[in-house]
Amino acid sequence: MTKRVDRRWLSEAVRRIEADYNRSADTHLIRVDLPRYPGIVLYLKDESSHPTGSLKHRLARSLFLYALCNEWIGPETTVIESSSGSTAVSEAYFAKMLGLRFIAVVPATTAKPKLDAIRFHGGEIHMVDDPRTVYAVSHRLAAETGGHYLDQFTYAERATDWRGNNNIAESIFAQMAEEEHPCPSWIVCGAGTGGTSATIGRFIRYCRHDTKLCVADPVHSVFHRHFEDRSVTALPEGCASRIEGIGRPRVEPSFVPSVIDRMIAVEDADSIGAMRALSDRLGRRVGGSTGTNLWACAQIVEEMAAAGETGSIVTLLCDGGDRYGCTYYDDAWLGDRGVAWTGAAARMTQFLG
Repeated sequence: MTKRVDRRWLSEAVRRIEADYNRSADTHLIRVDLPRYPGIVLYLKDESSHPTGSLKHRLARSLFLYALCNEWIGPETTVIESSSGSTAVSEAYFAKMLGLRFIAVVPATTAKPKLDAIRFHGGEIHMVDDPRTVYAVSHRLAAETGGHYLDQFTYAERATDWRGNNNIAESIFAQMAEEEHPCPSWIVCGAGTGGTSATIGRFIRYCRHDTKLCVADPVHSVFHRHFEDRSVTALPEGCASRIEGIGRPRVEPSFVPSVIDRMIAVEDADSIGAMRALSDRLGRRVGGSTGTNLWACAQIVEEMAAAGETGSIVTLLCDGGDRYGCTYYDDAWLGDRGVAWTGAAARMTQFLG
């Protein structure tokens, strides 16, 4: 018989996570006026202001609460996660809060500042050369340690309460309430696990909003291919995106295409160029996945303007750019990898006015 988790410890663990949430303010919604497109306004939901610096803070909190309330985690449990960095940073934060050992299984290409952030919060790093092996290695480590594999790729869409409980969709619509176009024409996000798009898409339908959901996806990702053809479930070996945190080589269990209205595939160079242009506009660095989102937003804005439509578009500023100083913000690093981003940056600068 499986040993039960002590209810007093469990209650205290949940209290600590809820108290941390209660001390935190909501993330900002930044208005970006577009002088070249009168009547259309862009908003950035700034998830970089979470305590661990990214959108994944919400997911990590939900995954821990889900595992705790299912009694999958106890006071001696080693917690395992497969991650390209940001989710593991946030999960290391919550594991440290609960006094638990945490091991992140990460691709060897993960940016060093992300690894440093995981270690800062007390997490351990287990690197793999082939990103496709993160799942199997995580299961193996969980078995070897008698621990629990959080498995964000399976549980992201079910650990978050899509009906409310201050999920990101509820927060967006509440913050838009006093704007001239309070119901966005579009919300644009990326997909790593698929949990964010599933939450937003379900919430839109549950609240009967007219908003449409677009998922911006790296060209070298399977998600947009699967959206067009459900029989496509994996990419050929060696095909991978350079944009950390979004785009996957296989269709993850948490990806729910039926709640998505449209997908836009974005070249890596366009993501980087858009990221760099937006950083100049805001006066601070943003991450690569934010550039992917912005590029898709620009395409939608141009289509709306051509059709004579007005309205608002909301997208996610997923994380800050300091974690990418040695990669996306290093011209030599980009040049060595043949990422020709300057043309895209110029086009995005023009778009932003």
